[in-house]
Amino acid sequence: MKNLKYLLSLLLLGAGMAKTNAQTENTIFPIVTIPIPKEVALEVGGMTFLPNDELAVATRRGEVWIITNPYMKDGQQPKYRLFAHGMHEILGLSYIKGDLYLTQRAELTRLRDLDGDGEADEYRTMYSWPLSGNYHEYAYGPMLDKDGNMVVTLNLGWIGFGESMSKWHGWMLKFTPDFKMKPFATGFRSPAAFALNNSGDIFYAENQGDWVGSGSITHVEEGDFVGNPAGLIWADQPDSPVKLRKKDIPDTGEPKYDVAKRVPGLKTPSVWIPHSIMGNSTSGILSYSDNGNMGPFKGQLFVGDQAQSKISRVFLEKVKGVYQGMVFPFREGFSSGILRMNWGSDGSMLVGMTSRGWSSTGKEEYGLQRLTWSGVMPFEVQTVKAQPDGFELEFTMPVDEKTARNAGSYKLSTFTYKYHHIYGSPVINQSPRSIKAIVISPDHKRVRLVLDSLKEGYIHEIKTEGIRSENGNTPLLHNYGYYTLNKIPDGEKIVATDENKPTGAMEADHAMQGMDHHNMKNMASTGEKVTGSTDAGKHVTKQPESWKNGVVKTILLGTKPGLKFNITNLTLKAGTKVKLTFANTDDMLHNFVLTTPGSGNVVGEMVMKMGLDGEKYDFVPNSVKVIAHTSLLQPGKSDTIYFTVPKTPGIYPFICTYPGHYMVMKGQIKVVK
Repeated sequence: MKNLKYLLSLLLLGAGMAKTNAQTENTIFPIVTIPIPKEVALEVGGMTFLPNDELAVATRRGEVWIITNPYMKDGQQPKYRLFAHGMHEILGLSYIKGDLYLTQRAELTRLRDLDGDGEADEYRTMYSWPLSGNYHEYAYGPMLDKDGNMVVTLNLGWIGFGESMSKWHGWMLKFTPDFKMKPFATGFRSPAAFALNNSGDIFYAENQGDWVGSGSITHVEEGDFVGNPAGLIWADQPDSPVKLRKKDIPDTGEPKYDVAKRVPGLKTPSVWIPHSIMGNSTSGILSYSDNGNMGPFKGQLFVGDQAQSKISRVFLEKVKGVYQGMVFPFREGFSSGILRMNWGSDGSMLVGMTSRGWSSTGKEEYGLQRLTWSGVMPFEVQTVKAQPDGFELEFTMPVDEKTARNAGSYKLSTFTYKYHHIYGSPVINQSPRSIKAIVISPDHKRVRLVLDSLKEGYIHEIKTEGIRSENGNTPLLHNYGYYTLNKIPDGEKIVATDENKPTGAMEADHAMQGMDHHNMKNMASTGEKVTGSTDAGKHVTKQPESWKNGVVKTILLGTKPGLKFNITNLTLKAGTKVKLTFANTDDMLHNFVLTTPGSGNVVGEMVMKMGLDGEKYDFVPNSVKVIAHTSLLQPGKSDTIYFTVPKTPGIYPFICTYPGHYMVMKGQIKVVK
């Protein structure tokens, strides 16, 4: 009923208005594809610019390529030359004080061209760390911190759960200019990216997994423990700055913020990036410094997502000494899975991508693209700042006062995630927030929302779908975002008065009373959000009584590395009774969903619209296109279901509907008479 009220209020806002002038990402922020020669497998793991404006690109295949003219100036094609090769899974590259440095699986390496022929002659190990041989022991970096130290992070291994199988894995390490190593912080699971903000503070990006309910970026300081206990096995070493031990970390499933109150040293995210909505695999961080030219967002961070091939925007503020802030959508539609981003000399953003083994919505296996700004001002929420009684939204251009003052223009709620050893987390403790007062600044560029309450430590969803610009009736380019409220600021609270009382709520109530059931049903069906499936008949886990005397076909389905089912083609007779057991032997969450002919991609796309409820429903949408499904399975778990093969012959796709996986994790059942 509340969602319907909100929809009605938005419709009332639009009644009688002139046609909107909607902006698009494509026109405001065009993407330019940089061609790659067929013989170059540019699976980007690291990128850095050289002083002559050539782009150095390191690949997961252990090569470093130098690209001349990546901007394609004067219509000229870029030129590629191989600078170094024969290394192991490079996932970071930096040009530091005249040399190229990179991380391989087991070492920090320096490359030098000693004879000036354009190829590396010296591959020097500057520091090495032990490996167990586990495939998940990725290494990232280096990055130069504000004091001139190099920073590297080491992944945990994976054995059905994250484990530090060799020394310092799960840690952030620092190296002095003379390459003495100092452990800096731990609790990392898969710290694929880190960067400095404009104040020189370190932020790192984490991916959902065990002890990680959703992706996030976190401010890292010396001695921090950021959440995954596996790395604490090395915390007793003499040079460790971390005081916590594994036994100190409770596994209760409470919100991480609540646990941190009792466990000094446990660091909570600066900004949560809600899983499946804002991304699946946070990958690269790029600070919007003076080197960039990407719209009116200087000082903010851009955060890439490997699985969803898109970039988010993060506004940070410090409240009571703690970082917090808002993540917004920014640009989607890249050709592959984003891993690295750099500023070019022209202010454009160079975006390096790879997807082999790591599914992405961008269909290419790898790619290199440039994100540019057209110069057209996007109508966006530029910043969101916490207030003692709500939030102040600042816009990039003046807003229309009528829509800004209408409570129906907004929708706010709060939620969080569980902190536990289980892979990921559903949304928990979700509740709506109501608006008590709205104050608009004289220039119409700031709107202060006074709420019924704030929840410290929680994520605040802020939707602004009804807002329009003052001139041109333009809707926002992106009308939602998520603010992580770690500290409620002090200050004067606004008292609700007749003058600042929101409009809209009463009109929506009256409109609902005058609507017949048929119209209400039609309006509800036009909403963007897709609900989850609650049809028990599509997830049958016990053999039906009527099958006792019949022949049942048993199918054992599993996974393969690289987001694949181990069986992708089955032929079954129409009407066959099937007992299917799906075993997830991968290191990510998966399910099995059987769809009607031609519906695999459609069902996968529906999942992207399920919002915060997705994981609660195992990422299975409520649709007649879904025939049968398993539950969403943790790594190492299995589920057995029973279903009857449809009577109509045809090709019936089956997919994993975990967000983004459907693009590559799929198969088909051929039904014959």
